[in-house]
Amino acid sequence: MQLAIEAHALRKVYPGGVEAVRGIDLAVAPGEVFGLLGPNGAGKSTTVGMLTTTIAPTSGTARLAGFDVASEPLEARRASSVVFQETVLDRSLTGRANVELHARLWGVDPRETQLRVKELGAALGLAELLDRPVDGYSGGERRRLEIARALVSRPRVLFLDEPTVGLDPRIRAELLDVISGLRSRAELTVLLTTHYLDEAERLCDRIAIVHTGRIVALDAPAALLARLGRELVELRVDGDVDGALAQLRRRGVARDDAFAIGSRVTVPLHETSSHEAIAAIHDLRLGGAISARRPTLDDVYLRLTGDSLAVAA
Repeated sequence: MQLAIEAHALRKVYPGGVEAVRGIDLAVAPGEVFGLLGPNGAGKSTTVGMLTTTIAPTSGTARLAGFDVASEPLEARRASSVVFQETVLDRSLTGRANVELHARLWGVDPRETQLRVKELGAALGLAELLDRPVDGYSGGERRRLEIARALVSRPRVLFLDEPTVGLDPRIRAELLDVISGLRSRAELTVLLTTHYLDEAERLCDRIAIVHTGRIVALDAPAALLARLGRELVELRVDGDVDGALAQLRRRGVARDDAFAIGSRVTVPLHETSSHEAIAAIHDLRLGGAISARRPTLDDVYLRLTGDSLAVAA
């Protein structure tokens, strides 16, 4: 099977020695929705820039639908489309004119363009907006139009770079429904960058967690969460945090995946119940506030990087 996206040891160093991407490997199958999850500055957008031929890699290789992005850039571009963080729409034109212009640039037959515009307008909830100037669109409507514009050339790979940044919660929820609906498009592969945990968990078949230019974990959302057990117990420790972790491990409550950030100790529970763990913590007289809850992707990120994604973003 030919991969939709593949990268090997992909690296980007900017002038001054700033290493934005530090040897990323990717293998994304046709039809997959793949997420790059990490805070601003993690290297997500630079990775997308290299995959879409807008940024030259310092080293390594990348291919889109089998085409090398360095030696076959035009073929790679024809196989893909991008919705960037910053809008590329001409706000003085109508929505229809924006989509048709993009179709002309990519050599789509005019008669075929009309059919595709009609189809995309219906699929993305734009049918009644297409003949209005884009300047009168809401933020969510502009985002949907940008997706329609990107899809009119029928790409095999669609890149969505932080597609919901700056949108209010209601509009963001509507756009997530639209993105989720892209799964029904045959063999369309979607690579999504985001720092929103709920987006990654809801939309993606697999997620690569990116930290300081490296992939530190890659798996399905459920599999990443399963690494932290069924529940977590958190406690605040006054005093020796490392000593508290050591006591919990000797007692059999904590494994090697327990971790501490500042005075907060987080203990993933794999076999021990939260009631048993809390009872053991009380017996050991380890500290103040104790709570139990299900793990989240932020816990996965926190354990891998030592920082909360919400804080890092």
